[in-house]
Amino acid sequence: MLARARSVALIGVDAVPVEVEVDVSPGLPAFTVVGLPDQAVSEARERVRAAVRNAGLPFPAARITVNLAPADLRKEGPLYDLPIALGLLAAQDLLPAGALDGLVCAGELALDGSLRPIAGAVNLALLADSLRLPALLPHGNAREAALIDGLRVYGAPTLLDAVRHLSGQILLPVTPPPEADDPEGRHLDLADLKGQGAARRALEISLAGGHNLLLVGSPGSGKTMLARRAPGLLPPLSRAEALEVTRIHSAAGLLTTRGALNLGAPYRAPHHTVSDAGLIGGGSVPRPGEVSLAHRGVLFLDEFPEFSRKALETLRQPLEDGTVTISRARATVEYPARFQLIAAMNPCPCGHLNDPEKACSCTPSERARYAARISGPLLDRLDLVCRVPRLTVDELTRAPEPEPSAPVRERVVQARGRMLSRQGTRNSDLSGQALRRHAALASGPEAFARAAARQLGLTGRGFDRVVRVARTVADLAGSEDIRETHLAEAVTYRPRDLGAG
Repeated sequence: MLARARSVALIGVDAVPVEVEVDVSPGLPAFTVVGLPDQAVSEARERVRAAVRNAGLPFPAARITVNLAPADLRKEGPLYDLPIALGLLAAQDLLPAGALDGLVCAGELALDGSLRPIAGAVNLALLADSLRLPALLPHGNAREAALIDGLRVYGAPTLLDAVRHLSGQILLPVTPPPEADDPEGRHLDLADLKGQGAARRALEISLAGGHNLLLVGSPGSGKTMLARRAPGLLPPLSRAEALEVTRIHSAAGLLTTRGALNLGAPYRAPHHTVSDAGLIGGGSVPRPGEVSLAHRGVLFLDEFPEFSRKALETLRQPLEDGTVTISRARATVEYPARFQLIAAMNPCPCGHLNDPEKACSCTPSERARYAARISGPLLDRLDLVCRVPRLTVDELTRAPEPEPSAPVRERVVQARGRMLSRQGTRNSDLSGQALRRHAALASGPEAFARAAARQLGLTGRGFDRVVRVARTVADLAGSEDIRETHLAEAVTYRPRDLGAG
């Protein structure tokens, strides 16, 4: 007898429908799975056999054929265990006719019949919602999937509970939608960092407009402290943005906030030994990389020149386009990657160039080679470069009480509000005609900008980035027009020779 169950497959962060067909027919006992399964899907045969028997349910001594349609789409992961097991039971008439027609299901089976959480539950829930069907998932995924408004989600602890629910013996409760969680108050505060007024100002401009920032300074100057406080200065995500971020983390199997929708912007800080695929995404089985996990948030790269040259060069396309496209033999997937880059580096290999208390031991050629690890095209994509000098103990003790995060965050939120009401996006996302329309320069400021561009040898991309930063400086000042003072401040942050100190 033939039975069908609905499930999904993940292509990047998008879920596509998969039909699980289970046929039980007379013949020598065999269990075959077809439809381009990977190793984890093929091993479902042993998990399903043990789970069905240990749940006290009959397993047929017959020829079992499972087809995962469409057959030309690669199927990966253990999420097909539950639909295969339910289809197998339905093919034996152990479930009511049509019990599997009106739902989407997925889940990994343990050998004792319990259900383990899977990656991509939010993505499955989005597909189920588009099909106007309820979702049956492991209990550990239920609250995650219930983030989708209006979707009925049933969380089953075991295979037996799922069977009893579908048979009408019990009724699993519909999982209530969790409340949103704004992590404000759990972030590190700028009040911990004394001095560094210029670096604080650069960080504020960077976060307000979504501009990429490079901090250059000696060890102990406060670069990492400053970057780690960036999430506490960003405005909360909208619900649509939070769901967009959540489905990326769900597809990567990294969603840990099972009880609430996290409205805080993501913050990722990979070690400089991260692989190219770990940073940009990919692998034999494509997975989102750090640039996608930082979507709508901050990607912090400490010890910037220590990352491999190849890994750094892969950042150029997502920094410009906001997406990552990964092509493999069987599929091409696209991941969102509209992140804000904050990077930090020493001014030289020893780290003490222009240090007030310790002399630099590097030769000019060593400094030049160190700075050359950051290519010109990549440096041109950075909006702000800020020098962060190391303060002496006397300077730190005499420094006034630092401004806490709350008022800085308020200024950032207000500036973002002006951008969104004017153009519907951050200033860093403006390009082409939109940039000319929303960041138009009067004759005086335009003449100043052109003169600065000639003096600094700016590329067309660099000139546009100066204008974008100046637009953000104006927004922070509450000015409708971009003035020469705003452009002058923006020009001071343009990248120059990193090896010059």
